[in-house]
Parts: sequence; C-alpha cells; structure tokens
Amino acid sequence: MSAISLPLFTVGLDQSKPSPSSSSSASLYSPFSPSRNRFCSSSLHCISSCHVKPARASTSESIHETSTIMFDNNDSSDSTAFIIRARNRIGLLQVITRVFKVLGLQIEKATVEFEGDFFIKKFFVTDSHGRKIEDHESLNRIEKALLEAVTGGNGAASVTPASRGIVVRRAGLVADSGERRAKSERMFHLMDGFLKNDPISLQKDILDHVEYTVARSRFSFDDFEAYQALSHSVRDRLIERWHDTQQYFKRKDPKRLYFLSLEFLMGRSLSNSVINLGIRDEYANALKELGFEFEVLAEQEGDACLGNGGLARLSACQMDSLATLDYPAWGYGLRYQYGLFRQVILDGFQHEQPDYWLNFGNPWEIERVHVSYEVKFYGNVEEETVNGKKCKVWGPGETVEAVAYDNPIPGYGTRNTINLRLWAAKPSGKLDMESYNTGDYINAVVNRQRAETISSILFPDDRSYQGKELRLKQQYFFVSASLQDIIRRFKDSHSSFDDFPEKVALQLNDTHPSIAIAEVMRVLIDEEHLDWNKAWDIVCKIFSFTTHNVISEGLEKIPVDLLGSLLPRHLQIIYEINFKFMEELKKRIGLDYSRLSRMSIVEEGAVKHIRMANLSIVCSHTVDGVSKVHSELLKTRVFKDFYELWPQKFQYKTNGVTQRRWIVVSNPSLCALISKWLRTEAWIRDVDLLSGLQEYSMDANLQQEWRMVKKVNKMRLAEYIEVMSGLKVLPRIFERTHITLSVSVDAMFDVQVKRIHEYKRQFLNILGIIHRYECIKNMEKSERRKVVPRVCIIGGKAAPGYEIAKKIIKLCHAVAEKVNNDTDVGDLLKLVFIPDYNVSIAELVIPGSDLSQHLSTAGHEASGTGSMKFLMNGCLLLATVDGATVEIVEEIGADNMFLFGAKVHEVPALREKGSSLKTPLQFARVVRMVRDGYFGYKDYFKSLCDTVEGGKDFYLLGYDFASYLEAQAAADKAFVDEEKWTRMSILNTAGSARFSSDRTIEEYAEDTWRIEPCKCPL
Repeated sequence: MSAISLPLFTVGLDQSKPSPSSSSSASLYSPFSPSRNRFCSSSLHCISSCHVKPARASTSESIHETSTIMFDNNDSSDSTAFIIRARNRIGLLQVITRVFKVLGLQIEKATVEFEGDFFIKKFFVTDSHGRKIEDHESLNRIEKALLEAVTGGNGAASVTPASRGIVVRRAGLVADSGERRAKSERMFHLMDGFLKNDPISLQKDILDHVEYTVARSRFSFDDFEAYQALSHSVRDRLIERWHDTQQYFKRKDPKRLYFLSLEFLMGRSLSNSVINLGIRDEYANALKELGFEFEVLAEQEGDACLGNGGLARLSACQMDSLATLDYPAWGYGLRYQYGLFRQVILDGFQHEQPDYWLNFGNPWEIERVHVSYEVKFYGNVEEETVNGKKCKVWGPGETVEAVAYDNPIPGYGTRNTINLRLWAAKPSGKLDMESYNTGDYINAVVNRQRAETISSILFPDDRSYQGKELRLKQQYFFVSASLQDIIRRFKDSHSSFDDFPEKVALQLNDTHPSIAIAEVMRVLIDEEHLDWNKAWDIVCKIFSFTTHNVISEGLEKIPVDLLGSLLPRHLQIIYEINFKFMEELKKRIGLDYSRLSRMSIVEEGAVKHIRMANLSIVCSHTVDGVSKVHSELLKTRVFKDFYELWPQKFQYKTNGVTQRRWIVVSNPSLCALISKWLRTEAWIRDVDLLSGLQEYSMDANLQQEWRMVKKVNKMRLAEYIEVMSGLKVLPRIFERTHITLSVSVDAMFDVQVKRIHEYKRQFLNILGIIHRYECIKNMEKSERRKVVPRVCIIGGKAAPGYEIAKKIIKLCHAVAEKVNNDTDVGDLLKLVFIPDYNVSIAELVIPGSDLSQHLSTAGHEASGTGSMKFLMNGCLLLATVDGATVEIVEEIGADNMFLFGAKVHEVPALREKGSSLKTPLQFARVVRMVRDGYFGYKDYFKSLCDTVEGGKDFYLLGYDFASYLEAQAAADKAFVDEEKWTRMSILNTAGSARFSSDRTIEEYAEDTWRIEPCKCPL
C-alpha cells in the first residue's frame, strides 16, 4: 500500500479526465477564488508513478459492492473527514472534489491510499465559514451526494459515470467473432475519456484548431484567428458534455420542456461558456504562455443579436438557468442571417444598417445538415377517404427546407449541457432540380431567395401585406420544424401518443409561436389520424403560455385572408376550435353577445382577424404573467373575461436574470469581492446566499473595497465613452478655466439604457437634464461648488419606422452638443448617447453605473429585467412603481431606492382629465426651450413637443415631472453621503436574489411545466 499526501487546494469545477499516466498538471481550482493553490506537477507525477490501472465496472452492482462513504468528526479538531473507498477509475478525483465544490465546502487537505485496483481517499473539509460540519442532516446529504457521484446515481448497467456517454450498444454492434469484438472494444477505449484541461493540452488544442480548423499557420495568426481557434477548442468541450447529457436524457426519458421563442438575445458566448465549464483561468494561463490575452480575444467576438429587448434577453437567461438547474429542456428559435439592425448615428440622427453577424462565421453553432424538415405553405385542402374515414389533406403550393443549427448551452456547477436549436430556411432541393433540369435557372435563383428570406431578417416591417406575410411565414416555419423535431424524438421511444402529455411540455414565449397550437392539431388529426377529441385533449395538456403585453391594443392579430392563403388547413382548424369554444361558452355565460365577441378567437369587422392571444389562452393549461403588477393587469384589464371564466389558469412568475452573466461574467471584480466576504462561491449557483451581505453592509472595510470595485468599473466605462464619443477620462473633478470635453469617475454615472419608446420616457429624462442644465447656468459660481457632478448616459435603439423615438434620439444629441460645450457648466453635467447598445455594451455599462433610471409610465412595463441587472451590480434605482419594481421595493425597501410618479391605479383617472391636468411651470419651461429652438432644429422637434402638450400627454410626463425632480434631488443628497450610498448599494446586491432567473425557472418547473431535474452523472 502506498500513501500520497496532496497539498492544500481550493476546489473548482474542472471536469477533465486526465490519463493516469499523464505527468502534466491538472488545475482543480475555481476561477473566482481569491487564493488559488494547484496540484503541483510533482504530486501528479507521484500519483502516476503508482501505475494503477483504472478498472471499469461492467454493472452497477460491481460498483456498489466496493464503494463505501464514511465521515469522521474525531480525526481532526477543525475539519470533518470523509473517507471514500471505491474502485479507481479515470477522473474520479475530479468528480469527488467537484461534489464538495457544488455543496459549498472547502477541502483543507486530502490523502490517497492505493490498494490494488481500489483506493481509499480521505478528504478533510470545512463549510463555507471554515467550520467543521456537525449537523447530522448535512452530513447525510453530503454522504448521499458523494455516493451518487461515485456510483453514478442509480447507474444503469453499461457505463460508469466517469466515462463518455456511450449509453447503449446497438444490437449487432459487437459480433461473436473475437476480431470484431476487439475492434469494438478498441473504439470504446478510444472514446473513454474527456479532453484534458491542463495548459499544455489546451495550448495544443488551440494550435491544432489554428492549423486544421481556421487553416492558418500556427506560427503566424492574429487575434481574431486566435479567437476562432479558442472558441472551437471550448466548443469541443461543450460538445462532449452535450452528447453525454442528451444520451442521459434519452436513457432516462424524463418529461422534457420545449421552449419556443422567436427571439433569443444570447450576446457573446466565450466568457460565459468557459466560466460555466469552470476553466476560465486555465484558458487564460494557456493563452498567456502563447502570447495572447484572454480578454483581448474575448473582445473579438460579435454579439448574436437574435432578438430585441427584455423578452429576447429573458429567453437567453432562462436557457442558462434551465441548464444550470439540470432540467431536461430544449430551446427552439430562428437562425436569422441578419440580427437586429446595427445603429449608426450621423449628425445625431439614427440610421440603420444590416447586422452582418454571420459574415465571419459562428464557431459556437453546429450545422446539422442531416437534421432537416420540409415546411409547407399555400396550396389547398382536399377531403379524402383513408381506411373508410374521411380526412383532410393539405396540398402545399410551396415547400422549403428547415435546417438545424445547434448551440450548446452549458450549466454552471453541473455536467448538463442543453441545446438551443435554431432553424435556417433553405430551398427545396426537389424544386431547384426541376428548375435546373428545364433550363429555368432564373426561377431556381428566385426560389432560393424566396426561401432564404424567411430566416434572413429579424423583425420585418409588417406595416405592408408583404411584411405581415413574411412575419407569419417566420412564425410557422420555426414552429413547424420544431414540432416535427419534437414529435420525431418522442416517436423514437414511444409507440402511442397516450404518453405525449406526460413526456412533452411546450412553452409559448408570447404569441409569436402560438400557431403551434393549430399545427399540433393538424399533425395529430391529419397525419397521425387521431380523432378530434383525443387530439384536443393532448393539446390542452401540453401548452403553457407566457404573455408580455400590458395593453389589449398590443396583442397580435393575423388577418384571416392572409392566414387562409398561407396556411389554409390551419385556418380551418382555428375556426373549428373557435366554434366549439363559443358553443361551450354560451352554455357557461348565456347569450352575452358583447362578451362572446370579446372572447372569440375570430375578430369580426371589415377585415377579419385571428386573435392569437385568445387562441393561446383557450388552448393552454396555464397563462403566466411576468410580475405581480402585470398579473393584476391581465386579470383586471387585458384578459378580464378569460380570468373570470378560468381563474385557475392564471398565474405569474416574476422574470429574472442570471447572476452568472450579469455578475460573474460582466463584473468579475464584484464577483470576487462577494465570494471573499461570503467565504464561498456557492452563491453563483445558490443565489439566496447573497443575502448574507446584509450583515456586512455597515462594515467599513467592505464599503471601501466596494467603492474601489465601482471606481474601477467606472473607469472602464469612462474609457469606452472616450473612445466612442471623444469625452476624455479624468481621475477627479477640479476647476478649469477653459472648455474640455471630459468625463470624471468622481461624478455620478446616471444611466438609462433600453429601447427607445414613448412609454419608457427617455424624453422625460432629457427634459430633466435640460432643467438641471438651466439651473446650473443660473447659479452663482459659489453655488455651483455644491452641485453633484453627473454624467448622464442614454442608450437604445428606435424601431426603424418609429419617428417619435428617432426624434428623441436626435434631441438627446442636440442637448448633448449644447451642454457638453458650455464652459459655464464644465464638468458638472455631461450627456452621452451610446450608439448600437447591445448585450456586450450592457456588460460594460451596468457594472459602471451609480444610478439607473426606469421611468415607464405606471402600468406599461410588464416586468423590467433591466432594473434587475443593475440591482445585482449594486446600482441604485430611480424608478416608477411599475412592473417588477413593486417586488424590488418589497425586497430592499423603499429607503434604498428613489421612487416617483403616479401609481398604476391613478393613471386612468389622470388621463381622463386631458388638457385640464395641471403640469408644473418647470415642465412647461423646458418644453418651451425645445419648442423655441434653443437646441436647434425647431421645426423638427415640434411634433415631439406636441406629444406632451395640449392635452396629448398620454404618458403623463408633465404630471410626473415634479416628483421626478424630487427623486433626482434625493439621489443627489444620498450620493454626497459616501457611506450611506455605499450601504444602499450593498443592500441592493444583497436583495437581488429573488430576481434571479434560477428562481423563475424553478417556479415554472414546479407550477407550470411539471418537470423534474435530470442531472447527468459527473
């Protein structure tokens, strides 16, 4: 027996599987730990010198027979010893240490003893506070987790948890002959093991991709080519996990969630992926030895802007949480060739340019050319008799192919890696060949262009018939392909649709995918030949619907003529659904024709429409709002009739954002500081632990470190502003006698970043800046010394056809031109507009913000996930009581934010007053300055001013202006008190746990989808 003493180390998330004979170093530490100790190469050499050959158990019984877990609290005075006896195999050390890591435990020391094919490993561990573990329940939980890790849970027969995911050998794969058996065993042996994560292995992988994937010389490649090679290297590791996860799901056959969304605002993938994999620092060190900086290469990545605003970013956060929490889930969407437009500002005016995000390829996606489905459009429906039964047959007039592109989504602190499958439209090969064979080359090209247009553009302009048709084509295209994929997967392992509701949950992310309801009915009735009642019963059990609308006027409607032309069979099915619903409704409420008309799926009128929200409510088992306030609006206004009919259907799940993207990735300094003071990194997965910061909010040392982190982030943001706008960065504020365009990090960074819209009231913000500017101009020099300096930052895109929003952007630039060049104002006030705002820019802006403004008119913001991102980063909020702000107040208290404005229940009455509603003189004065051309462009801004005067102030800017200025004054007063401001900032972060998407997903899983975690063995 030989004993090996291992040095002290901090546990990480590395899941590499090094060969027992490898002498290279393996990194097992967390990338976020303040102090990092690693296994030295000599220790690993000593291990490898034992030449212990790992034995693979062929059955779970053989594993259980030799595996034991024990704990001992008498062996050490300050730590608990866990003694593990098991059969040795590749990577088991990493598996065990990772279990301790996930549970928030720290390993103080460890010993390993070898005894033939077995080992006895003793780990001395403490809890997150450095104390011995004495709670019996906790000890049992740890013991159970270790046993599951060692044995692979209930581990089925063919694979040990440490091996690659070959779950079943197909019949006939191994013949009786010794030669073929030897070949098969050789194949499994070659695949049994994971890519290594030591520096030498990582460097070799990167250089191999430089030469063989990027096709550049490994002796001459630039930063972008290095980024591409690095990304492919990371993707290799994602694919390993992805394969194992999908094989495990297939073996376990759990109920799966399929998340249908037309938008996914994923942002960049590199940093998020390596952090979730737990190998960020390993890659950084490997790159450094090659002469590259990880941060520089990460900046080479473009944003995947496959969506706009909160709904799209919410989808991305929820995919991250689904993976992290081990839920069996797939995401489905469209692979747009052009993302959300690129915003270019010329002379203060917004111009739109295509976002060619795929020009240089996307290393994170995997094209599945063998996974394609035919999607049909147009044509007619005929009735045929099949097996003595009449049925409908849809003969399409046009077909296109949907080709799958997979994007692995890794979870944090888990092996699970789920999939986001995006569809790209390609022409039907059959039609192309017919055109070529007949010499009609032009028609072949036209067919190709028409097909590829479907997945080309995000948000086509739907003001025209052609735009509406393209939008509906996009919706049905991605829905049809997704459902064919889902049903194919189900039929692979099931012979009857009786189990379909027990194995499939379909989530409609707003009304965009709601045509899926009619499509499932069509497939079940026309192709699978189920009767109507059976198909209807299945549909009502599998769909759940989340709406993001707050007003009835914003609900999606599709013209009947358009739907009947493009999808004739679906229109028939929707009419039949509506007929049966109306007949049932008459039995419930009688002949109340007004209510029947409101609730009908078909809207009558000069132009008939299909109400997609009504269709979704009728056919879904659950209708979710996205905040408490939003839920009340749905019940009392938007869907009042439906709520009175089916109150049990209506729930709400307050939206959330992932702390892994919005703290760990975007604010690593704050991440390290939080981990230091909480003495654990477990909060990255168990976000409720953030509340532990509350007890340190008054600690002078934490406050000093907190301010330093904020200052560093503000300097990063200021440097970006300097590059972007020319405003220079200064370390402090001091008097100057001449004009300089400058931004000081001592000033309050006051931020409003979101899409430009009247209800979000960027106009109110600009009018407040004009008022502040005028006040400073009218002050004596001595008074100006008391003014709190501000850098006001606004960012966001206006929809291409939204003229008022574009005028708000122009006004922002006109005011900035005047304010930033005024020597009387100097550094006391600056205004900056950040162009082309996206996820990557948000990761820079949000950590560097002191104050964040959320100004929507009460009752118009469904949730507001932007405020949650700022909250997590310790940024104070100035906000109306709207959307999720109500719940934020409940968590952190009104004293730790700045509230203003009319309440939701007050808004309707205020609007009824119209022109009789009084507004303060300050408001009239600043609007007059804009109207009279003080900032230029007098005629251009006239229509903008008209929206807030003469009884047309629908969004109540004038009414809220006085309380808005009071909230701004309160923010100034708090900012001067450095200690108070820092304490409020700490409490904001401490109170943000409720607004994690992890909590949102857990609520959906339990209350709506009825799915259980399915954790892939380590």
